[in-house]
Amino acid sequence: MVNQSKQNPNQPFSDSQSAAETPSTALGLQEKWNAVLGNDASYNETFFYAVKTTGIFCRPSCKSRPPNPDNITYFDTAEQAATAGFRPCKRCKPTGQRLPDDEWIAAVTDYIDQNYSNALTLERLAEICHGSPYHLHRTFRRLKQMTPVAYIQQQRINKAKELLLFSDDPISDIGVRVGLANTPYFITLFKKITGHTPASFRKKQTDH
Repeated sequence: MVNQSKQNPNQPFSDSQSAAETPSTALGLQEKWNAVLGNDASYNETFFYAVKTTGIFCRPSCKSRPPNPDNITYFDTAEQAATAGFRPCKRCKPTGQRLPDDEWIAAVTDYIDQNYSNALTLERLAEICHGSPYHLHRTFRRLKQMTPVAYIQQQRINKAKELLLFSDDPISDIGVRVGLANTPYFITLFKKITGHTPASFRKKQTDH
């Protein structure tokens, strides 16, 4: 008697098969996204996903906060993701190896450089870059000789200096553009870092 439950290997993949038996190319985008949302470990050897905004790639089972689906790209192997320039996640270790601290912090600084105008806190940065706030703070400070928050502030003020020199925008508008919408705080921070208020810095540079 023929076992009717046994599937012909020449037939297309059926819903009853496990994800581990399925090549990534046979999976639809919705199925992959559902696996990422569900942290489904059964898909771990089937595909990997990378986040364009952070430059990090993960296993489907990664417990990190799900990214915006528009920022995701999928790969069949970890090697493909690495070749495309993405770094392995420090949390889920998609290559089976621990990401070196210098590469992790490089990914963090790249993200800050591109997103300094957004609302960034240590907790938010750690969540995005797949680590704990404590470990991020300690590792960042060891490698960069400053805290992540100090680096964010530095990047904002550096950009503000450019805008003060090469635009006629009001001080308050420049603060908003660099992520410092509270004008009094922007002025205080700018003076703390540069020794000048935004207005006196602009005037001094213009006079020169």
